[in-house]
Amino acid sequence: MLVLDRFYLIVDSARWLDRLLPLGLQFVQLRVKGQDAAARRAEIAASIETCRARGATLVVNDFWQDAIDLGAEWVHLGQEDLAGADVAAIRRAGLKLGVSTHSHEELDAALTVDPAYVALGPVYPTTLKVMPWAPQGLDRIGEWKRIARRPLVAIGGITLERAEGVARAGADSIAVISDVLSNPDPEARCKAWLDARATWPASSE
Repeated sequence: MLVLDRFYLIVDSARWLDRLLPLGLQFVQLRVKGQDAAARRAEIAASIETCRARGATLVVNDFWQDAIDLGAEWVHLGQEDLAGADVAAIRRAGLKLGVSTHSHEELDAALTVDPAYVALGPVYPTTLKVMPWAPQGLDRIGEWKRIARRPLVAIGGITLERAEGVARAGADSIAVISDVLSNPDPEARCKAWLDARATWPASSE
């Protein structure tokens, strides 16, 4: 089974990478919103180059065609983007694919494309964006892991203080946005996450 880094940071700009990759960050998603195509592609290209130079893995959120064109190795799709994506083209380009899920129906849809991992969220209440789904809770992590039979990424409202419990529930990787990027000292918080991941219990198979 594919092994993911246990800490999965999601950033909204390439500028974060120069700040956080030197700390030892290895697995990061770029989620660019609200930019025109040229600016977005420039962000993705710069992020790919920076991660490659640092030996880190970059996951491009949603924009699968840009990911193919610019030579990315990973892409992550939400359910709406998955429905409109050319999964065959993604496969031909050799990209690994991650898919978001929030319900059994969405998990079923995700598994039809044989993703490298599935993400489950929100585990806890989150204020980052309005969610039509209730918090999933820790029990759902183990359930999803048994059904998916592939690496599971937990996301949504997860703080460093909650991380050990999320890992113990079966998450292979924990995706984080606000707990790092909104912290008064993002570098220190990111380093704390990187240090803590080695202490978490092994995820259940």
